[in-house]
Formats: sequence, structure tokens, C-alpha cells
Amino acid sequence: MASAFKLGLNSLRRKQARTFSVRIATMDADMEFGCEAKWKGKDLFDLVCRTIGLRETWFFGLQYTVKDTEAWLKMDKKVLDHDVLKEEPIMLHFLAKFYPENAEEELVQDVTQHLFFLQVKKRILEEEIYCPPEASVLLASYAVQAKYGDYDPIIHKPGFLAQEELLPKRVINLYQMTPEMWEERITACYAEHRGRTRDEAQMEYLKIAQDLEMYGVNYFFIRNKKGTSLLLGVDALGLHIYDPENKLTPKISFPWNEIRNISYSDKEFAIKPLDKTADVFKFNSTKLRVNKLILQLCIGNHDLFIRRRRVDSLEVQQMKAQAREEKARKQPPCPSHLVRLHHSSNRVSVSVTAVNSAAELLLQFLSIYRLLHLPPKPPSPECL
Repeated sequence: MASAFKLGLNSLRRKQARTFSVRIATMDADMEFGCEAKWKGKDLFDLVCRTIGLRETWFFGLQYTVKDTEAWLKMDKKVLDHDVLKEEPIMLHFLAKFYPENAEEELVQDVTQHLFFLQVKKRILEEEIYCPPEASVLLASYAVQAKYGDYDPIIHKPGFLAQEELLPKRVINLYQMTPEMWEERITACYAEHRGRTRDEAQMEYLKIAQDLEMYGVNYFFIRNKKGTSLLLGVDALGLHIYDPENKLTPKISFPWNEIRNISYSDKEFAIKPLDKTADVFKFNSTKLRVNKLILQLCIGNHDLFIRRRRVDSLEVQQMKAQAREEKARKQPPCPSHLVRLHHSSNRVSVSVTAVNSAAELLLQFLSIYRLLHLPPKPPSPECL
């Protein structure tokens, strides 16, 4: 009996050892899952996407930190084989890994737009993306519209934004303005956004943010073959080389469509332009993990660059069709008297146009008639 109990206990332990718990932090909420030890990155990633209803999976990944370096879960590698902290629950962040070139054209689902909005807003407020003061106020006003809906002075009284974090501290410190003055300025812009839904306000936010110089750029410290310290920027449009003191204006850029090849060997990268007369740019990072991350981002961004220039897949076409139908359903119905008025105005407009056209034809006819039936002009006295 004792041996049977011991056997059952060992079996339970083995069963327990085959599972582990993971906590996933999205920009919106935290979730916890029980996972099997054999699960690969893709198994967990797909589970998260299904849970939040996300179909535009190609923008996202599961991120973790190892030795102060960001890393992303590989889809074809077991979760427990990564260098993640094995303390349960294992902590991972579900974040956008790749950014679109044009948010309005590429981001189809509301959930995708919402996650991007939250991530970009966080990066701007934490000053990871530089944003000038005027743009900061405008972005803040769209963030308020997304959260509170249309401005109503009866509801949104002075002080209603007192607890909101809406502006980067750098912008606040640039001017000698009180919180009340900042709120008044943001509210003045906010009041102009009346009628925009939450999704529309968030999209307007992204459309402004995507024009900022640091939007969607991943920066890495590198050295060129001469040993000069530089910054490498990887984004949706290509590779950019910066002075370490200036992340806004690149010294040189390599657009994806002008790169013939990117090779990596012996801890060194080589960017080979399409123009074979141009010099090959070589660089390296001191950390192997960083080199691997650079390579991942180069491959992923280049793949999406090519994908954008092709016809949408059937899946994307279906998503866009569903999004249009959903948007149409959300539109408030037009009152019947306005519909009648609209049709009546169309008929009036058509009638006026028809009358004007008929009048012009009549005038032309009369002019020709007079020309044909005028009596001959008598000769002048000088001709006699």
C-alpha cells in the first residue's frame, strides 16, 4: 500500500514538473497561463494572440530581458530553453516588435491599433521618442478624446486632467507654466475633436506620432571598422547611422530597397548597397546578444517592407472587409428627414443645372439665328 502511494506521488511530481506558469504583460492588461514544458515560443505566442483576439500577429512578439539586453522569444525554440528567469511565473512582455510605415493603411483591427497607441504613447511620455512641445499638446488632446469622449464643459470641469500623465516631463520643464495652464491648453485642442470615436482618436494620435524622427526606431551602439563609436537605427524603412549625440538626424541611411545584401560573420556586419561602386559599410557590436537582435530586426523589417509592396494576402483582405463592415455598423443611422432633405437637395441641384444648360443652349441658338437672318448692311458713304 505504501509503495503504491509512493508511486502515485512520484507520478504526480513528474506531471507537475511538465507544466510551468507564465505571466504575460500586454500594454492593456496582465494575463497568466499554465504551459507545458514542451511548448515552443509559437505555442505560447499563439495562445496569447487567441486570448486577446489579435490576428495581425506579424507586428508583435514576446519580449524578455537578459543581462540588461532586450531579447525576443524565438518561435521555433522551447520557451524554457531561452535565457529567461526560471522563477515562476515567468515574466514576458507582449509588445510590438515591428512598426508599420503607415498606421492608417496597415493597422486593420481595433485591438492592433489600441495596443500600438498605448505602446507609442508610453514611449513618448518616457521620452524614448522625442516629441516637440506643440505636437505633444496635440497628441495629449487626442489621448484625452480617446479616454473621455466628446468634451462637455459641464462634465469636464477645470482639474479633470489633474491626475493624468499627458506630457513628457522635458516639455513641461521647458516652460514656466502651471498644471492648470497646461490643462487649459490641452482642453482647448481637445474640444475641437468632437465627434471622433475612441478608435478614430487613437488613429489620429498614431498618424501624428509616426512622423516623429524617433518613431519605430531601434537604436544600438556600434563601432565601424575604424573603431569609431556610432549608433545604428533599424526601422521599417531601412538602416540608419547616427552620431551618438544625435538620434534625430542620421549621418547616412540605407533604405531597404537600396541594400543588395546584409551579411553577418565573425561578429561583424556588412551592408552592401545595390550600387556596386558604393563602399561596403562594416560595423559590429561588442555583445553577441545585441548582434543577434540586430540581425532579427533586419530580417523582420525587410520581410515586412517587401510584403507591403505586394498584393494583400487573402487573410488581410478578409480582415479589411470585416473592419469596413464593423465601422459601417458603428456609424449612427441617418435620420429619415435628413435623408429626404439630402435627396431633395440633389433633385434641386440637378434641376438648376438642367435649367442653366437649357438657357445656355437657347442663347447660342438665338445668336446663330440673328446672324443668319440679319438684313444686309448698306455700303458706307466712303465706298460710293
